[in-house]
Amino acid sequence: MISFVWAEDKNHVIGKNGKLPWKLPNDMKFFKKVTSGHPIIMGRKTFESFPNGPLPGRENIVITRNNDFSYPGVTVIQDINELNMDPNKNYCVIGGAQIFKLYSDIVDKLFVTKIDHEFTGDTFMVDLPWQKFELVSRIEGKVDEQNLWAHSFEEYERK
Repeated sequence: MISFVWAEDKNHVIGKNGKLPWKLPNDMKFFKKVTSGHPIIMGRKTFESFPNGPLPGRENIVITRNNDFSYPGVTVIQDINELNMDPNKNYCVIGGAQIFKLYSDIVDKLFVTKIDHEFTGDTFMVDLPWQKFELVSRIEGKVDEQNLWAHSFEEYERK
């Protein structure tokens, strides 16, 4: 199974200068809950945005055209066909936009944090065939002094 896990604002912004344009601890907790114990697939720039290297408790898989890129404990591939996917595992694609695009025709589940705010950004979520998915869960996030913007956690499954 392939799942997408991401957060976006009202205009589908997902990044700015290689980082998230917001600080939303509730989203980080949701991301960890959804991805822990599962392989995560990302581009090199997304991986390099992690301040402490590979995310623990998950197999970190990086797709890059850079043949010289390597990092201890990280599986590096140049093409999605190099990855021998175990059908019993849930692979979580976490970005960036180019990596989401590579898997957009075969993704099974979508986990999206929708932030009810407009941020300035330079990276946007790819267009998805939303008509092929159905909403199975929507939970309102709690707004507080740490989580300043209204947000919701939504899960969709392919019909």
